[in-house]
Amino acid sequence: MGLIATAVAALALASPVAFLQSQQQADGGFGSPQLTAWVVLALHARGVAAPAAESYLRAHEDELAAPTDVALAALALGGPPELLDRLPSAAPTLNAAYWTILALRSGGRPAPPGLVAAVLAAQARSGGFAWARGVAPDSNDTAAAIEALHAAGVTGRPIARALACLARFENRDGGFALTRTRASDAQSTAWAIQAYLAASTPPPRAAFRYLARLLQPDGSYRYSAAYASTPVWVTAQVVPALAGKPFPVILRP
Repeated sequence: MGLIATAVAALALASPVAFLQSQQQADGGFGSPQLTAWVVLALHARGVAAPAAESYLRAHEDELAAPTDVALAALALGGPPELLDRLPSAAPTLNAAYWTILALRSGGRPAPPGLVAAVLAAQARSGGFAWARGVAPDSNDTAAAIEALHAAGVTGRPIARALACLARFENRDGGFALTRTRASDAQSTAWAIQAYLAASTPPPRAAFRYLARLLQPDGSYRYSAAYASTPVWVTAQVVPALAGKPFPVILRP
C-alpha cells in the first residue's frame, strides 16, 4: 500500500472527519469564518459535503476584510464570483498573492499574469518564498507559492528551486518546521506534503510517519510533539495533505 493510501486508511480509522464534524456549532460554523473555511476545505478534500458550514460562510461574507480571508473563503466555496470580484488586482503581500491565485483558479478564472510575474520575481536566492517582501522565506509560504504557481501553470526551474528550499526545512524527526530554527509542527508538515504533491513529486516518507505520531484517538492532530493547541485548525490543515489533495481543493459532485 502506498503512502497516500496508508494515510487515507489511517484517517478513516481515527476519523478526523468525525472529529471536525463534532466541533460544528449550532449556526453551522466553527467559531469564525476563517476557521470554518479551513474545515470546509478539509471536508471537501475527503469528498464530504458541508452545506451548513458553507451557508454559514456565505452569511458571514461581509465580515471578511483582509484579501487573504476573502480568498480563503472563496477557495472553500469553489470560487463564487461575488468573492472573487472582491480580490484586489494588486495583492498587498506575497502571501495574499498566493491565496488570490489559488482562489481565482478554484473559480475557473485565469491567474493574472502580472500577479504570477510578481510572485516569480519575489523568489529568494535560496529558492524559497516569504510572507512578504523583505522577510526571510519560510516553509509555509514556500509551499503555498508552489501550489499557487502550479495552479497558474508554472513548471520547471522555479518549482524545482522552491522544492529544494522546502526540503531544507525538514527536521530529523521527519516533520517540517516553519523556519529552520524551530521544531517540527503538523501544519508546516502538511503544507510541505501538499507542495510536493502539487509538483508531482513524492513527499518524503518520514513526513507521513511524523504526522502519524501526532494523530490522537479522537481523530484530531496535535500541533507538535510538545503542544496540542488549536486542534480544529491543525486537523483541518492536515486532512487535505493526507488525503493527497493540494490546493485548490474543490468538491466534485
